[in-house]
Amino acid sequence: MILWFASMVLLIPAIILAVWAQVKVTSTFKKYSQVRSSANVTGAKLARMLLDANGLYDIKIERTPGQLTDHYDPRSKVIRLSDVTYSSDSIAALGVVAHETGHAVQHAHHYVPLILRDAIVPTANIGSSLSWIIFFLGLIFYSQFLMQIGIILFSFFVIFTLVTLPVELDASHRALVMLKNVMAIPQGEVSMARKVLNAAAMTYVASVAMAALQLLRLILISNMVRR
Repeated sequence: MILWFASMVLLIPAIILAVWAQVKVTSTFKKYSQVRSSANVTGAKLARMLLDANGLYDIKIERTPGQLTDHYDPRSKVIRLSDVTYSSDSIAALGVVAHETGHAVQHAHHYVPLILRDAIVPTANIGSSLSWIIFFLGLIFYSQFLMQIGIILFSFFVIFTLVTLPVELDASHRALVMLKNVMAIPQGEVSMARKVLNAAAMTYVASVAMAALQLLRLILISNMVRR
C-alpha cells in the first residue's frame, strides 16, 4: 500500500499540466467571450449555416444545460450547444460551435481516427472502470496475473486518449477553415478563435499525459511487487 501511494509522485507533472490547461481554457474562453464577431450570428445560427454548407441538412441543433457542455452526438445526429454558446455571437462561442460542427463533418466523411475512436469506446469504458479494481485486487493478493489483466485493460483507455487527440485537433482545424472560407470571418477573428481552440486542445494533451503516466505507474508497481 505504501508503494501505491508513493508512486503517485509520478502523476505530479500531469496534474500540474491538467490544472494549467483547465485554467487556460477557462480564462481564454472568458476573454474572447467578451469579443463580438463581425459575422453577427449566434452559435445556433452558425451551426446551422456550417452544417448546410456541408450538405448536412439532417443534423439537428439543440440547446443543452451547462457551460461548455457542447458536443456532437453521432447516434442521434444532433449538435448540442451549451447555454454560453447557443445564443452568443462572441468569437469564443463561434469557435466552439464551429469545432463541434467539425466533428459532424468528420462523421459524415467517415474520418478514420473518429471511426477508430468510436470503435474503442466500449473497451475503453470497461478499461477505465474495471482495470483499477482488478489491479488493486492483484496488488492485495500478490497476483501478477490480475495485475497484468488490469494493465492490459487500462491500456485500452490510454489508446483511446491517444486516438482522441488527433480527432480533436482535426475538428479544430476544420472549424477554423470553415470560419474563414464559409463565413468569411476576418483573419484577426480567426486567430482569436484559434487561441480558444488551442487552449481547449491542451486539456486533451493533459488527458493523454495523465493516462500515460497512470499506465507507467501501474507497470512500475507490478514490476516492483514481482521482485
